Amino acid sequence: MKALVYEGPRNVKIKNVPDAKMEKPTDALVKITTTNICGSDLHMYEGRTNVEKGKILGHENLGEVIEVGKSVYRVKVGDLVCLPFNVSCGYCENCERGYTSACLEVNPGKAGGAYGYAGMGPYEGGQAEFLRVPFADFNCLVLPEEAEEKQNDYVMLADIWPTGYHATELAGVMPGESVVIYGAGPVGLFAAYSAIIKGASQVMVVDRLQDRLALARKIGATPIDDSESSPVDQVLELTDGKGADTGCECVGYQAHDVKGHEHPNMTLNNLVSSVRPTGRLGVVGVFPPEDPKSPDSLEKEGQIAFDIGNFFDKGLTMGSGQCNVKKYNRRLSKLIETGKAKPSFLVSHELGLDEAEDAYKHFDARENGWTKVVLKPAAAAKCERSRKAAAR
Repeated sequence: MKALVYEGPRNVKIKNVPDAKMEKPTDALVKITTTNICGSDLHMYEGRTNVEKGKILGHENLGEVIEVGKSVYRVKVGDLVCLPFNVSCGYCENCERGYTSACLEVNPGKAGGAYGYAGMGPYEGGQAEFLRVPFADFNCLVLPEEAEEKQNDYVMLADIWPTGYHATELAGVMPGESVVIYGAGPVGLFAAYSAIIKGASQVMVVDRLQDRLALARKIGATPIDDSESSPVDQVLELTDGKGADTGCECVGYQAHDVKGHEHPNMTLNNLVSSVRPTGRLGVVGVFPPEDPKSPDSLEKEGQIAFDIGNFFDKGLTMGSGQCNVKKYNRRLSKLIETGKAKPSFLVSHELGLDEAEDAYKHFDARENGWTKVVLKPAAAAKCERSRKAAAR
């Protein structure tokens, strides 16, 4: 099969690799029809993780089930399914408690597994024609028939929308409250989208890329350009000096200033200063346990200079961590099905798998208009089958 393979920093290739195959009776085999490039894929692409050479990337996946193991009872061949990026067993202590991002069975020695990601187990990613899905009955979200024509909406349930929603849950966003969101990448925009759906009275989004800020404005949020003046000052001005009721950090450890210099603590400390006393914070931007290639001496060891004094003095509370996708994906799916939400608003490019190498370059460069890339591996597979048939 064709797949996008990590070859080294800023070097990914479409290669012919062995077909994905069933390994256990609880597995399913899925023909990938839609898969996304995620912002967290760029951490690997840029060489900032320990991902191994030869890894197939891609953890935001949707496709058609083409084979199931003898122990799979709920999921059927022909089902269109969306796959949470979390690979989870469904029966360990953490999964039973709903913490599928911290499954104790799928990645020995660590809590949590994922498709095609550094340090998250042996699972290959879905930027490929086919994908093996472990514990298929638990991990597959079976989609309604209408999803066939709305794949660009439903594929957002694999990670990016639930993660944005998770940020607002960690921050405890309630109807009528104000929220400030640092980062207008896909996660930040979906945090804003989720806050608006929840009934937040004021949603402010901080970034400096104009295409992203335009999307924030389009969905009903107030864009804040931090290249113009202090984002903290702008938030305070918009909230009559009080600060936002809640806040979400959707940038993480590669935050950088307007000159491009990295400051891993920048957005988190700005968030602390932007939220009113007794406010609540949700942190879903990635902060790894170590980052040896960081220019920041503390971040090399997975540490940052955090404004704990300001945080404590204001009596803030903070939640953090990876999203437990299964906690949200079924309910969010209903919003798509009933026409209450259309998360494909974020999609800027729909490309074939063969175009993925160039897509990574454009997305990594944050080029204007490259907000979310959707890949269609099945289209490439169909063309390949057609060429072989014609040759015969």
